[in-house]
Amino acid sequence: MEFQLIAIVVLVSFYGCYIVKMICQKKKGIQTDQIGKGKAGFVKLVEVTMKISAFLVFAAGIVCIFLDVNYSPVPFRIAGAVVSVAGTAVFIAAVLTMRDNWRAGVAQTDKTDLVTGGIYQFSRNPAFLGFDLLYIGILLMFFNWVLFVVSVFAILMYHLQIVNVEEEFLLSTFGDEYVQYKKKVCRYIGKIR
Repeated sequence: MEFQLIAIVVLVSFYGCYIVKMICQKKKGIQTDQIGKGKAGFVKLVEVTMKISAFLVFAAGIVCIFLDVNYSPVPFRIAGAVVSVAGTAVFIAAVLTMRDNWRAGVAQTDKTDLVTGGIYQFSRNPAFLGFDLLYIGILLMFFNWVLFVVSVFAILMYHLQIVNVEEEFLLSTFGDEYVQYKKKVCRYIGKIR
């Protein structure tokens, strides 16, 4: 029961942050959800598939949490609780640091700034890292093969979004400023010496 409670609190905090951010930005006239909008070809495929995978892993996670489906030993479940809490903290820090520059998906028409301060000094993609850690944490707490498959699929789709969409967009938009940032900060976590 304690792992179910932890997972519910983590999911409410994580997605609550996401929803509150969308509402706050909407009040300012900012369209947060840019996933698949105004895109074509491979970029649209990646973004739409990423969005579908996010819904799938969320739905599978909710079912596993409420049914307490798991084949994990207690130490793995404890590790999962810690990892999911860390993922939520990383995600919230990323969203707060980005302020109104944050979007879900690439906003090709919105003017945004390249954010390199705060948590972005240690990760070029902390929001994606937060999603990954959340999914891994929930998986460790409620391990089963269905959740494993959808979690791996979602993490893979987020990675494809970063490599094939986000990084290309940032390079074309910010040019050398982004190249210099890439030379200093790792894609997921760590500084480059």
